[in-house]
Amino acid sequence: MIRHRPADIGSLSLALAAGAFRPRPHAQGVTAARARPVAEHPRHGSLGFLPRKRAARHRGKAKAFPTDDKSKPVHLTAFLGYKAGMTHIVRELERPGSKMHRKEVVEAVTVIDTPPMVVVGVVGYVETPRGLRSLTTVWAEHLSDELKRRFYKNWYRSKKKAFTKAAKKHAESGAKSSIARELERISKYCSVVRVLAHTQIRKTGLQQKKAHLMEIQVNGGSIADKVEFAKSHFEKTVDIASVFEQNENIDIIGVTHGHGFEGVTHRWGTKKLPRKTHKGLRKVACIGAWHPSKVMYSVARAGQNGYHHRTER
Repeated sequence: MIRHRPADIGSLSLALAAGAFRPRPHAQGVTAARARPVAEHPRHGSLGFLPRKRAARHRGKAKAFPTDDKSKPVHLTAFLGYKAGMTHIVRELERPGSKMHRKEVVEAVTVIDTPPMVVVGVVGYVETPRGLRSLTTVWAEHLSDELKRRFYKNWYRSKKKAFTKAAKKHAESGAKSSIARELERISKYCSVVRVLAHTQIRKTGLQQKKAHLMEIQVNGGSIADKVEFAKSHFEKTVDIASVFEQNENIDIIGVTHGHGFEGVTHRWGTKKLPRKTHKGLRKVACIGAWHPSKVMYSVARAGQNGYHHRTER
């Protein structure tokens, strides 16, 4: 190995340029050494959550349900709850390879209030080349006022006549009734069945009076079994113990706390610039090259932080 003092680097480069020093093609033991290692600079922030914008709805939305298994009994696959607060627990960590494996750790946990939900309808979906399309919807006969409030912007000034025509369909008797025909259509044509269920928000400590309504997919059994399951649960409550088991791993879907428009240092975790930097320190020094003459999507920028739709697995 050939090493040179820093003072000889300039003379060596001149000698190589002039052709004064040419190593033999098959010279043994001649290697080139880097002056310093290449700096490692991982990017700040994950690009997997782009765009970091405000959620379209305040309530979390289940955009995908578990895969249906017809060999299992008929059951629901989701449930609605309200965040009651947070606390911490001490548990034994089971993580092979970690230094904390089989040691006690303190972790923050969230307490979720889950009052029983009420099933008030059923929706049938058919598969199309463009995805699922709802075929028909059947509502229960009696609906509570806390659910009807969801369909009004101003409840006390309204006439409160929502679902009065839909309730009259249940007065029809026989196999030719419109309710029986719609349920038969779901059993015959649909491949996905979901129930309409709402929360009992009056049983929580919230001041809000409007119940939250969502579709919950029914898995297990045949389509006829799913329709019969949904019909038998009309106007009945469903407890969370009938949906999830003890110590079962589930996904929690919701919207994070909003923090408004914030700078790039807090939003992306970029490094603060030196003290004497012109026009601020909590910035990104270089946002890109001259060409392409645009700012790439991957460059950290200031903007909305928080109030994002997230799924915690």
